[in-house]
Amino acid sequence: MPHESQEPRLPTARGPVSAAVAEYLRGAGPLPCPEEIADASVYGDDLQLALHLCYELHYRGFAGVPADHEWDPDLLRTRAALEHRYLSALRADTPVHDSVEDALAEILVEPVDGTGVSHHLRDKGELWQLREYAAQRSLYHLKEADPHAWVLPRLWGRAKAGMAAVEFDEYGGGRPDRVHARLFADLMTDLGLDTTYGHYLDAASAEVLATVNLMSLFGLHRALRGALVGHFAAVEITSSPGSRRLAEAMRRTGAGPAAEFFYDEHVEADAVHEQVVRHDVIGGLLEEEPHLAPDVAFGIDATGHVEDRLAARLLADWNAGRSSLHTPLSSEISGIS
Repeated sequence: MPHESQEPRLPTARGPVSAAVAEYLRGAGPLPCPEEIADASVYGDDLQLALHLCYELHYRGFAGVPADHEWDPDLLRTRAALEHRYLSALRADTPVHDSVEDALAEILVEPVDGTGVSHHLRDKGELWQLREYAAQRSLYHLKEADPHAWVLPRLWGRAKAGMAAVEFDEYGGGRPDRVHARLFADLMTDLGLDTTYGHYLDAASAEVLATVNLMSLFGLHRALRGALVGHFAAVEITSSPGSRRLAEAMRRTGAGPAAEFFYDEHVEADAVHEQVVRHDVIGGLLEEEPHLAPDVAFGIDATGHVEDRLAARLLADWNAGRSSLHTPLSSEISGIS
């Protein structure tokens, strides 16, 4: 994977809040004031990018930003203010099922006539749309499983064992060439995309930033461990059928063998993971901590909420014949137009 060990550069700001956070990381200015954070749109580019900048300090960081900024007290206070706005909005806007069983039941059964992103890409998606989808999703898939790993120290017994088993598969079962982030980089190479970690942050939409930020929000807070398990369950349960459609889209458009393989791998692996997550991770967690059931249901439903917002954005843009990205993709790598 080219440049896989390099820290990404800081992205272009999208408003006063993200600009202030970026300048603070550069050592060139103060953090945003509370009024600026309060005025920013919760799901908008400015707040979501600012929160993403704070979270990335716990992953790869950024080129030129000292590593000790990860625990800078002033920056953590700003992050807490951003998180409070995001979490409050999620709790207000997400219709939450009355029980974990009800939340799971809804995502275990797919509608006969699906209309989501994977259906669109399978049935009529064009290669440029598949490239955009991969570029957007690269913000997560190039660190696949990392946000979920935060929950491992907060689980024990059957839940910890089940979670560790699934994560082991996500990390290639001990084989570096089978690490899912590596497989996604190979998919990106087939699509003529740059595989550098964080390369498409400037291009990514606010809606995809919100999906990645959700994982970090749940993963970095012990108090939200139930929500993280719910999120993980939603991802694993919905992955297999969606991956099957995306594999068909890759084959139909001639995207390439690695592009097909990434989603074929997820069809098989995530069908197994679904069972482990439902019976061992969720079952084990609620056996030990039954009071976390409402949090698990919230995690499942909040995942659906942010994914629905992303799907609406992608389909609206693509059906109108326009790019879903802030900046167009370069075709220089492979000559794809």
